[in-house]
Amino acid sequence: MGGRPSSPLDKRQQKQLRGQVDTLLRNFLPCYRGQLAASKLPRVREHRGPLTLLQGHPPQWQPIFCVLRGDGRLEWFSHREEYENGDHPLESTPLTGYTVLTSQSEYLRLLDALCPDSSGDHTQEEPDLLLETPVQFPLFLQHPFRRHLCLSAATGKMQQAWSLALQGGIRLRGTVLRRSQAPAARAFLDAIRLYRQQRGHFGDDDATLGSDAEVLTAVLMRQLLPELRSQTLPGLRESGRARAWSWTKLLDAVHAAVLAGASAGLRAFQPEKDELLVALERTIRPDVEQMLQLQARVAGRLQAEVQGPLESCLRRKVDMQLPRVTQTLLSTLEAELTVVQTLLTQGMDRLSRHLRRSSSGARLRKEVYSFGEMPWDPELMQTCYHEAEQSRGRLGQLTAPFGFFGTQSLVFGAQDLAQQLMADAVATFLQLADQYLTTALDCDQAAQQLEKVGGRVLKKFRSDSGSARRKFIHGWLLCIFLPFVLSQLEPSCKAELPEFEGEVLAMGSPALTIEGIYEDVVRGVLLQRINQDVVTEAQRGTCSKQPGSGTKVQPLCPLPPPGTFQS
Repeated sequence: MGGRPSSPLDKRQQKQLRGQVDTLLRNFLPCYRGQLAASKLPRVREHRGPLTLLQGHPPQWQPIFCVLRGDGRLEWFSHREEYENGDHPLESTPLTGYTVLTSQSEYLRLLDALCPDSSGDHTQEEPDLLLETPVQFPLFLQHPFRRHLCLSAATGKMQQAWSLALQGGIRLRGTVLRRSQAPAARAFLDAIRLYRQQRGHFGDDDATLGSDAEVLTAVLMRQLLPELRSQTLPGLRESGRARAWSWTKLLDAVHAAVLAGASAGLRAFQPEKDELLVALERTIRPDVEQMLQLQARVAGRLQAEVQGPLESCLRRKVDMQLPRVTQTLLSTLEAELTVVQTLLTQGMDRLSRHLRRSSSGARLRKEVYSFGEMPWDPELMQTCYHEAEQSRGRLGQLTAPFGFFGTQSLVFGAQDLAQQLMADAVATFLQLADQYLTTALDCDQAAQQLEKVGGRVLKKFRSDSGSARRKFIHGWLLCIFLPFVLSQLEPSCKAELPEFEGEVLAMGSPALTIEGIYEDVVRGVLLQRINQDVVTEAQRGTCSKQPGSGTKVQPLCPLPPPGTFQS
C-alpha cells in the first residue's frame, strides 16, 4: 500500500505489455494524425498537513506529512521538516482517476467486490491487513487500475478539509484535456473517440479523464482487464480482502508499465506531430476555399442520402428522451450558478461591511485577499459543486440507455464551469474596483462608483453564465447522443460512403475525409434538434430566472487606500 517493492511482473510479462502498448500506439496514432489534420487551467490551492498511511509489509499505520500540490499531485514525506527543507518526497502520485471514500464500511464492501470469486470468509486473515480495526477519520483513495491509498486524519475537521482538497485535485487532473483550448487537445479526444468507434465502442465514458498518456493507458487497461482477470486471479494465493489487495498491486504494476510505454510513444510522436502541423498549415491555407466548397457540396449530397434513416432514428429513439436530459442539465446548471452568484454577492457584501466598520488598511487587504481566493476555496465552492453531484444519479439513469457512462466527466465539467465563472467575476470586481476608486473621491462618490462596479460585475456574470451554459448544454448533449445515433446508422448509412469518397480523395488533403463529412452531417442535424429542444425547455421556464438578478451591491465606505483591490 505504501512503498513500492520489486515489480510482480516477470520479464516475459513486461515484454508482453510493451508489445501490447506498441500495438495500441500503432493502431491509435493514425487516428490521432487524422484528427490533428482536421482540427484556462484552474488551479488547486496547495493543502498540506500530517496524516497516517497504511503501508509496509505487513501493512501498518505510519505517520507521514502529506502535500497536495497545485497541479493535483499528492506527495508525502516522513516528517514535516523534510518538506520544509526541500527534500524529495518518499513518494508522489497524480490523482487522476481516483475516488475519495470517507466510509470504512463502504471501502470494505468495495474490496470485497473486487474479487467476487473469493470465498468471502475473512476470519482467517490478519486484522490489520483487512482494516477490521475501526479507523475513526479515514480517507480511502480508490482507483480502478492502481493501488489504493489508505489514509487517516486526526480529526473530523481535518478529514473534511482533506477530502475536499483531494476531490479538487482529482477534478483538476481529470479534466485537463477537456478544459484545454488547444486544437491538438480537441484532436486527441476526437481521435480517441474514433479509435474506439472503429473497435465497436460508440458510447462515451470516463476513459478520457487525464492527460493524453493517462487516457491512452486507461483505454488499454480496459481492454486488458478481462484477460488479466481470467489469467491472473486464479493464481492468487490469498483469499478475501488480502486477495483484493494483491490484485490491486498487480494492476498497479501493469498500469505503470502501460503508462510508461504510452508516455514514451507519445514523446516519440511529438516531432512528427509538430512537422505534420507545420506541413498542414503550409498546404491547407492556399486550398482552404476550394476545400470548403467541396465539403459543402459533398455534405449536401450525403445529407439527402441519409436524411430518411437519420430522421427515423431521431424520432424513434432520441426525441422522447432528449427533453428529459436537457431539462436535467439545465436545472442542474441553474442551481449551481445560483449558488455561485449568491457566494459572489455575499463576498462583495462582506467587503462592504468591513469598509463601513473598519478603517484598518491591513484588515481590509486581508478581506480583499480572502475575496480573491474564493474560487480556490474548496470548502466554500463545495456548496456549488454539491449541486452538480446531486444530479449524477439522475443523469446516469437517463443517459445509460444511450451507451453514455461519462457522468463523472460531465459532473467535473459542470464544477469546472462554476469555478471558472466565479474566478472571472472575482477578477473583474477587483480590477474595476481598483480602477474606479481614487483618492480624489469622497465617501459618497466612492460608494456610487462601487455600486456601478457591483452592477457591472453581476450583469457580466449573467451574460457570461448564459453563454457558457448554452455551450455546456450543447456540448454534452452531443457527447451523449451523437455516438448513439452514429451506432444506429452504422449498418446502413456507412455503406453509402464509398460512393462519395472518390471526389474527396481527389482533393488530396488529409484534412478532408468522407468519414469526417458524414459525421458533420449527422452532427448538424442532431444539433438542430438539440437547439430546438433547449429553446423549448427555456420557454417552459427551466432557465427563465437568472440567478440573483435582483441583487444590489451595497455602497462601500470609507474610501480604501489606492491599490487595495489589486489581486
